[in-house]
Amino acid sequence: MANRLEMANIQAILQLHALQWSHRRIARRLGVDRATVAKVIRSAQAAPKPALAPSGSERAKPANFTPLPGPGLSPAPQAEAPCGESEPCSDSKPAIAPSGSDVGIRITTATTESPQGIAAPGAAAASIGRSSACEPFREFILARLEQELSAQRVYQDLVAEQNYRGSYYSVRRFVQKLESRLPLPMRRLECPAGFEAQVDYGTGAPIVTAEGKRRKTHVFRIVLSHSRKAYSEASFRQTTEAFIVALENAFWKLGGIPQTIVIDNLKAAVKHPDWYDPELQPKLRAFCEHYGTAILPTRPYTPRHKGKVERGVDYVKENGLKGKTFTGLDEQNRHLADWEATVADTRIHGTTRQHVGQVFAAIERQALRPLPAERFAFFHEGQRIVSRDGHVEVAKAYYSAPPEYLRRTVWVRWDARLVRVFNDRMEQITLHVRREPGRFSTHGAHIAPEKISGVERGARWLMTKVSLIGPSTTAWSEAMLTSRGIEGTRVLMGLLALTKKHSSDSLENACRTALSHGEFRLRALRALIARQPRLVQAALPFLDEHPLIRPLEDYARVVAAALERQHAADANSESQRSFTRHDSGVPCPRKESNLGSANCRGSDASGTRLRSGYPSPGCSSAEPDSVSPDSSSLRSLLPPLPGESSDE
Repeated sequence: MANRLEMANIQAILQLHALQWSHRRIARRLGVDRATVAKVIRSAQAAPKPALAPSGSERAKPANFTPLPGPGLSPAPQAEAPCGESEPCSDSKPAIAPSGSDVGIRITTATTESPQGIAAPGAAAASIGRSSACEPFREFILARLEQELSAQRVYQDLVAEQNYRGSYYSVRRFVQKLESRLPLPMRRLECPAGFEAQVDYGTGAPIVTAEGKRRKTHVFRIVLSHSRKAYSEASFRQTTEAFIVALENAFWKLGGIPQTIVIDNLKAAVKHPDWYDPELQPKLRAFCEHYGTAILPTRPYTPRHKGKVERGVDYVKENGLKGKTFTGLDEQNRHLADWEATVADTRIHGTTRQHVGQVFAAIERQALRPLPAERFAFFHEGQRIVSRDGHVEVAKAYYSAPPEYLRRTVWVRWDARLVRVFNDRMEQITLHVRREPGRFSTHGAHIAPEKISGVERGARWLMTKVSLIGPSTTAWSEAMLTSRGIEGTRVLMGLLALTKKHSSDSLENACRTALSHGEFRLRALRALIARQPRLVQAALPFLDEHPLIRPLEDYARVVAAALERQHAADANSESQRSFTRHDSGVPCPRKESNLGSANCRGSDASGTRLRSGYPSPGCSSAEPDSVSPDSSSLRSLLPPLPGESSDE
């Protein structure tokens, strides 16, 4: 597309680009495609240097193109401006200078002849745009920003104190540029002796066995923040147990305990990362309680919070282990201990400019907290579900839990001697002595009373219950136990079961008879009880008179009246074969052929007229007199009770 443009348009594009016009504005002003503008500019920037003219030849005259009007230039009267007469280019404002450029310098268009004599557009000075209206107040604004004031507050102070006439948006843009150019410096924190230690992991030297097997290792490193004294230990895994073992070895090697320990959010130590309230692993919390220290995880993905140990891990990797291999962990740990004593402790630290070992021995060792009398009782832990039999399985042995935790999840901690069970709030609910695999440890308090049989409770407990029956039963039970021994425990349970069906007197008589004959079988007692005469319960006499109970004579009169009415109704039904209408008294003859006649209107299929007392043919044909008397009629026959009114 560029070869189709006229030379005037190409030069206009290059000159407008030198004035830092955008591609869009150039294309709109010249009426060409924006891609064509970009292509022309790229071609001019990447154009090769012109060939030198042959020696002795006459220098070509440059083409006489009138430059376009720009800032500070006035168009020549005889030349037509490429921007058009209706909208001169001098009306447009120059582009604002990029951030960091000098302010106040404007473009001066100067045509410099190239070797071909053509004015090179690149010879024009670069445009840096207008200066901000806030530039004269730079120092004032910087002072306000150091006080952490907002752009709105800076604008208000400028108007009130500096007689600022610009807009708020100019202040806001100026403040944004200053804040982007002036990042806050990194703050370095130093700690007093014995206050803080930082911990981190790095990649250790590989372990190569005699068979040629290569295994990766991890290096644990702890650095005291004051003296930079450190301890290193290699391990195969970054588990909670390995982390606690390495941390405890470091405490005993350093001879004391720092007040706080800064770590990152490794899974072996932090259960749920949270900058404000992190949750540590339960075992690690118990470790901190034993040694009286506090573990403070850093903000997630913020390694600069423990920058001292970050560089310390790089130091042990680059200086102590780089290029080395070992045949086992013990060999690598011995090398690390020797390297710490002979190299790391004898150096002059690059930041503190002090001897690491001497500062630790003279200052920080005495500032550490003293060690406890014994090491941390290292234990294993895990979650278990209480099974149906009320036990949890630990190392293939079984330990009981309270019955209210059946089918619930509990925490279990165990070591070589004890097994502790905790609820979800880490409150201890039971304690057991460690048992061999396959054995059960059951506390009596963890068994429901309903699940303890009499055999388990023993003969003594059963005899206390038998003694409540009577002296003969007690004597027979004691003689039975003496005669039959341990087998008599079940006999006592059977004797107690008989109390559910027979009275104490029956048992006493049977036991007295069996004892006299020296019979100590339970079946003999059952036979003796069966031969005893059954006592028939006497009928309870009825009360003759009671204020709330009517006399029986009243109910007898009601029943007699009802029976008399029933007999009268039956006699009436037998004497009459047909019914008579109550309004005319005329019987309705039976006629099969004239069932629907007007004289027998309302009669049923048998030709019998229905009485008007029944609303429909579907009603019963019984006489009204045969219906049982209702409650009102019965109540009228009964005399009133004491306290009742006769008119109710």
